Amino acid sequence: MHRARLNGPDDFDGWRVAARAFALAGTKPADILWHIGDEGDLFAADEEPPPVGEVAFSVPRAFVELAERAILHRDAERFALLYALLVQVRDRPASLEDRADPLVRRVEALAKAVRRDMHKMRAFVRFRELADAEGPRFVAWFEPDHHIVRANAGFFARRFASMRWSILTPELSIHWDGDALTEGPGATRRDAPAQDPVEDIWKGYYAAIFNPARLKVGAMLSEMPRKYWRNLPEAALIPELVAGAQSREAAMIATPPKPSARQGNAAAAWSALREEAMGCTRCPLYRDTTQTVFGEGPVDAPLMFIGEQPGDQEDLAGRPFVGPAGQLFDYALEEAGIDRRRAYITNAVKHFKHERRGKRRIHQTPETPEIQACRWWLTQELELVRPRIIVALGATAGRALLGKAVTISRVRGAPIALESGAQGWITVHPSYLLRVPDEARKMEERKRFVAELREIGEQVKVLA
Repeated sequence: MHRARLNGPDDFDGWRVAARAFALAGTKPADILWHIGDEGDLFAADEEPPPVGEVAFSVPRAFVELAERAILHRDAERFALLYALLVQVRDRPASLEDRADPLVRRVEALAKAVRRDMHKMRAFVRFRELADAEGPRFVAWFEPDHHIVRANAGFFARRFASMRWSILTPELSIHWDGDALTEGPGATRRDAPAQDPVEDIWKGYYAAIFNPARLKVGAMLSEMPRKYWRNLPEAALIPELVAGAQSREAAMIATPPKPSARQGNAAAAWSALREEAMGCTRCPLYRDTTQTVFGEGPVDAPLMFIGEQPGDQEDLAGRPFVGPAGQLFDYALEEAGIDRRRAYITNAVKHFKHERRGKRRIHQTPETPEIQACRWWLTQELELVRPRIIVALGATAGRALLGKAVTISRVRGAPIALESGAQGWITVHPSYLLRVPDEARKMEERKRFVAELREIGEQVKVLA
């Protein structure tokens, strides 16, 4: 029997080194006992992993990514499961793609639970302000289901780079001083501060955007389980808002608000949101851009277009779709009979991602963390505008809208029912039409794009 000791419950690097050594030595999964720190089995042998020689083997990158997430689960068997899967994938690489394989399914279930827990931490951490000798410090309390705190620390350091903050959890605490991350021992909820004055503002905003007509209690509890409520200031409002949802919906139907009043309230909220976005530091892209490029258009527009990100000219002008792709987009809209002035136009990412080549700034495609960081702004725009039809222009916009990667050729040309009740469409970005090298094909693609816009315009008339 072999013993493998890891430095912590999330020690992926230690597991990888030991697992590689065992696999090269031909050790069977059942012959290994995995331990964390000093914990152990009194009856186990003290035989450590065999030394690693020059022989090596490779596994698909997909396995490494899967293992990095699954190892953060609290399941005590995770190390052994991952080692068994490693040996299986080494011998049969294609087995990782077999979704019916019991071992693959179990490990993927662990990884899925971890990803969900990481998302919950990012969504439900609420900082409260304190003051110490160095000035303001923001402290939050969170209770994760799995060992995700270290893995999530980088996200918070990037998102709140200009703040001094601490996140306390029962297992460990992480601290950011503006330059470096440090760790500390676990804490209790009593160590976190109580409510601060800013939370009253947040509660007011939450109550203002609560829409009783769209309330789905089951879906709400799935996305925001009750265990997180006690750490969320807005959660104190939920029972009352839910209890009054039916009567409020009936009142809305009986006496719909005047368009001018609704538009005025939404416009004020949009202006405040745009002003807040001007100081956004949720991802590093803000550091090398001119400004945030927020959406524009009527706040009661029935049609919303979502692009990828601002380009060079949009970054300088502070408006979406004003560069070459924007000009082509305007021509296509006009040809399709859609008035741009009656549509709301925005981007999935609000800052211009680029690399410098001499004096030129060359566009770069946003990555998943940048799309996710900016999705908060897009969600608020969708809540305020409440369009009947939402058109995602390009794969990045499609990912921001649906929350997952999309292949345009598979979803293009047909409406998609969205959870909000709106109708979604996904098509190419106008910049794609500029890049098509063959002139004949370029004209063909442009005609197809205009035809799609024309069909979308007809749908707007039907649903309006």
